[in-house]
Amino acid sequence: MSAHWQEIAFDPSEATSVRIYDRGAHAREPSIVLYLAGGAFQRRAAPAEEAPAARALAAAGAIVMEVDLGGWQENTFPGALDRAFAVLTGIRKCRRQYGSSKSTLFIAGDEAGGNVAAGLALKARDQMSGAVRGQILLSPMIDPLMASGSIRDADRIGMRGRWSEGWSRYLHSARYLMHPYAAPCLCSRLTGVAPALLMTAEDDPLRDEVSAYSKRLSAAGVRVHLKVLPSGSGWTGIYRNEEGAWLDAVRDAFAAFSDEVTH
Repeated sequence: MSAHWQEIAFDPSEATSVRIYDRGAHAREPSIVLYLAGGAFQRRAAPAEEAPAARALAAAGAIVMEVDLGGWQENTFPGALDRAFAVLTGIRKCRRQYGSSKSTLFIAGDEAGGNVAAGLALKARDQMSGAVRGQILLSPMIDPLMASGSIRDADRIGMRGRWSEGWSRYLHSARYLMHPYAAPCLCSRLTGVAPALLMTAEDDPLRDEVSAYSKRLSAAGVRVHLKVLPSGSGWTGIYRNEEGAWLDAVRDAFAAFSDEVTH
C-alpha cells in the first residue's frame, strides 16, 4: 500500500491537501474514512510520514483520506474544524470518484485529530444529519482541563507539556474552552451523534478521559464500542507514529465496528 499527498478541489475556490490510503483490494462499495492525524495541534506542515493507524483502517478494506488541516497558524479552533467539515462535505458529494455513490462515510482521528473528529461528528449531526455512519476515536484529546487520573502518566511518555501547549494553541481564547465542538467531553448534548468506536490502552495517559467520554455517549443512547488494550501493547507509539501489534487491534476493531453499523 502506498499513499502520497495530492491537491483535491472539493470546493472550486480552494484545493485541499489529501493523502489517500487504498490497498486496492476492497468491496465494490468500500467505506470511505476521513482521517485526521494527531500532532498535539502543533504540526507546522503536512507530515511526510504516513499515519500507521490510517494504514490499519485501509487494511480493513476502507479507502482512507487523510486531510491536512493546515500549518502552525491555521491549526486552531474553529478554523481546523471548519476545514475538516468542508472536506467531509466535499467527499460526500463526490464519493463516487473514490469509492462508489453508496460508500459509507466514517470519521476517524487520533490524539489531536481525534478531538477534531469528535467535534466533526457533532457538527455533522447538527448540519448533515445521517451522513456519517460512525466515528473512530483513537485516544482523542478531548479534555482541555487535563484533570483525569491517568493524565498524571503523561510525564512518563513526555507528553504533558506538549499536550498542555497544544490545548493553549488550539483554543487560543477562553471563550472556546466550553465550546462543545472544541471540547467534546464537555458537550451537554450527545444524543444523535454517530455510533463510536473508541480505543485506548491501560497505560495510556488519555485512558480516563476516553473511558469517560465513552460512558457519556452510551448514556446519551449512542451505540459505543470501547476497546482498552493491555499495558505493554505499544499503544502509546501512536503519538510517535510507531508501528506495533496495536495496529492489528485497530484493523480488527474497525472491521468489526464497520460491519456492525453498516448491516
